[in-house]
Amino acid sequence: MDIFEKCYAPSLATDLQEKGVYPYFRALQSRQDVEVMMEGKRRIMLGSNNYLGLTTDPEVIEAGVRTMEKFGTGCSGSRFLNGTLELHLELEEALASFLHKEGVITFGTGFQSNVGIISALVGRHDYVICDRENHASIYAGCQMSYGKMLRYRHSDMEDLEKQLRRVPEQNGALIVTDGVFSMGGDIAKLPEICALAKTYGARVMVDDAHGLGVLGPGGRGTASHFGLEDQVDVYMGTFSKSLASLGGYMAADKAVTEYVRHNSRPFIFSASIPPANCATALAALRKLEQHPELPERLRDLSLYARKGFTDRGLKIRESALSAPTPIIPIYTYETMHTLDAAQKIYDRGVYVNPTLPPATPEGEALLRTSYMATHTEALLDEAMDIMAEVLLHE
Repeated sequence: MDIFEKCYAPSLATDLQEKGVYPYFRALQSRQDVEVMMEGKRRIMLGSNNYLGLTTDPEVIEAGVRTMEKFGTGCSGSRFLNGTLELHLELEEALASFLHKEGVITFGTGFQSNVGIISALVGRHDYVICDRENHASIYAGCQMSYGKMLRYRHSDMEDLEKQLRRVPEQNGALIVTDGVFSMGGDIAKLPEICALAKTYGARVMVDDAHGLGVLGPGGRGTASHFGLEDQVDVYMGTFSKSLASLGGYMAADKAVTEYVRHNSRPFIFSASIPPANCATALAALRKLEQHPELPERLRDLSLYARKGFTDRGLKIRESALSAPTPIIPIYTYETMHTLDAAQKIYDRGVYVNPTLPPATPEGEALLRTSYMATHTEALLDEAMDIMAEVLLHE
């Protein structure tokens, strides 16, 4: 059998392309902003993770340009060898201070961060316990580790405790959860998770890719939102969302970060973050520190959109209905209906992300919308009117 046979077989992607409802790989012709040019037409962007709107901030852009001129385009090596710049160290120190942790190490991407952290910390006789709706990169990290993975039903604390009871007393356990769930927009039950971890002698890791810049005083994330900074052992996060760049990080006690620094294969054997990306992430972090009102504005707009959709008669996924996060999933239920609606909304000038099984349970397809602190209420009203017209009247 030819290993490429599957590549030429009919697929869902080719079927959707033929039907004119294929929603992926649409090309932008402008900056990532609240309004974009996409495939020749103005679209209101309700599908970006640029939560603080900093990808177009002049100071952030200038930091990247200035740094590329000084350091060039890349590092041409891993952090372990020739690829460490003083900028990497400065960014790590700034993040550690901002997050109130002793140590930080940075990775090339957010996906690589989860893979690198989990595979280094979870050894052959250890257990890693995951919420079923965790991000795919967490699952990849579990699969790359030598430990045993257990899963619990989404935000079901009874099921989490059941899984914790399965861990032999002599074995280590790491509970890993998204802080803000990327598809549902709901927040992890972190107080209960930390309490169970303490009872069963487990450690806690939070993927705060969608929490940094969004939750907590000054946008410090999910643990800060709950006042649990001293009870969450490991933070993971990305630079590609609120910090308007590319890369990821781990924050923890110094000894833990140093262990991962010297034992994580994805960290050791990957090239380091390019200079311009490092500088833009640092500039965005400084902007967040200087403007704590940005997360407040983002939360206000998110609540405005939740009320706007509800008032217009659209159904928001219940778990995200009252969460002050910039991710609002609108139920569309059936896959083809979701794709057809997304295409019509797109044609009328609004970009949203259709979310289909297996990313959602069967029969619970969604239109995932997300917001930026730089949106205006007028833009949101325009977009919500278009979405309501398509979803309720066609």
